[in-house]
Amino acid sequence: MTETLHNLYVGFSVALAPNVLLYAFVGCVIGTLVGVLPGVGPLAGISLLLPVSFGLDATSAIVLLAGIYYGAMYGGSTTSILMRIPGEAASVMTCIDGYEMTRKGRAGAALAIAAVGSFIAGTVSIIGLMLLAPPLASFALRFGPPEYFALLLLGLLALAYMSSGSMLKSLAMATLGLLLGTIGIDPMTGFVRFSYGLIELGDGIGVVPVAVGLFGISEILLTAGQPSTPRVKQPRLKELLPSRAEWRDSFWPFGRGTVLGFLIGIIPGSAHIIASFVSYAIERRLSKRPERFGHGAIEGVAGPESANNAATSGAFVPMLALGVPSGPIPAVMIAAMMVHGISPGPLLIAQQPELFWGFVASMYVGNLVLLILNLPLVGIFVTILRIPYSLLYPAILIFCILGVYAVNGSVVDIGIMTVMGALGYVLRKFDFDTAPVVLGLILAPMMEMSFRQSLAMSSGSYAIFFTRPIAAVMLTVGLSLLLLGIGPFLMKRLDWRQRLGFAAKDTA
Repeated sequence: MTETLHNLYVGFSVALAPNVLLYAFVGCVIGTLVGVLPGVGPLAGISLLLPVSFGLDATSAIVLLAGIYYGAMYGGSTTSILMRIPGEAASVMTCIDGYEMTRKGRAGAALAIAAVGSFIAGTVSIIGLMLLAPPLASFALRFGPPEYFALLLLGLLALAYMSSGSMLKSLAMATLGLLLGTIGIDPMTGFVRFSYGLIELGDGIGVVPVAVGLFGISEILLTAGQPSTPRVKQPRLKELLPSRAEWRDSFWPFGRGTVLGFLIGIIPGSAHIIASFVSYAIERRLSKRPERFGHGAIEGVAGPESANNAATSGAFVPMLALGVPSGPIPAVMIAAMMVHGISPGPLLIAQQPELFWGFVASMYVGNLVLLILNLPLVGIFVTILRIPYSLLYPAILIFCILGVYAVNGSVVDIGIMTVMGALGYVLRKFDFDTAPVVLGLILAPMMEMSFRQSLAMSSGSYAIFFTRPIAAVMLTVGLSLLLLGIGPFLMKRLDWRQRLGFAAKDTA
């Protein structure tokens, strides 16, 4: 313990140096802006500034890029809460209850809870990064393709089971997302699938146009059909702050989201996105009043926002401890480190403790900077809602189009966004939850790759999923959830058929 405290002291002496502190602040500001803008995301922000980091010393470069990463996690909640437009893919779940709170005049409270939850999760998970990096990273490396496929399938089934509505509807929406995820180049053979001659679909359908269409455009279509738009009054100071009951209801979601997000963060894949989906499902399942979810439950903001920020720190565990990137963003950061002649891995802590501990300490500083940046801006963000809808919605529409176009510079993406907006409008009219579509789209490439790699390992034998203990256990749990979820539906149908049969006999 004494050695850890000494290392932290060394780290803070590095992180509080004026030049490192400046780059931490710049990274946090850029990250917040990147998160607010729909379609940009942390990967695009880091990639654009990667050449700039080459001219810096190694510590400043990594601190700058990390600030963009977790700054985007903070900023992504803003447009999700105020306009139902996910600024970043991990903020999809925040749209659901965050926007409903805005419609009830509690936008300030939702933004404050999101900022505080992100701060708590970021700070606590940094302690986890500091203490648990080696054992957690070694456990994650025990996952091969069969285990990874079983984990992703279990995640889909668990989310469908924990949904407040029909499990069959949730599975149908997730399946639609998985089917959309098969569009593009086959990762194993190189053949282009379902592109219909459009070169832009070679890389598949992007998450951003789908998410913005399903959530942002569909909301505009739904609200535009209302006879009158709600009026938003100038909020008073006390209305910008969460009430005592909201703080109390957010306490356990903060803790659960932090632990869950950190643990999921060390697993390869889009960890911060998956963590927010899982956290929302768990909070809805554990709530004594699950009917409030989807109608402005503060737990639906506190849990996912804590989870996606904790996952950000969790993703650094395998990156720093073993040199294994858990996703595209850590991979870019590893590239930046290697440009500076640094090899992430087990020897990093021993050979360059100033870099490792300076990076850890800078994350403490960065989280504090983000809290200071975001809380005072809550009142300014809420004031945006006073703009008349006749002016605000055209501006949001332009914002969506520019944000989606900026990702790949493709008009096809705008068309996808438009189609998804119309589809989202229809699905929401028929009471379908659109969030599983986005999750299915995100997981499809990873599920397909791990599934086909597993079959390649076993020469086409499906037994590999049942002969490996971890995969077998997860698939068994998933099957149990599926039976529990659709069991009541099947029993009702069986009972209905039996009654119909008896009625036919009585008539005869």
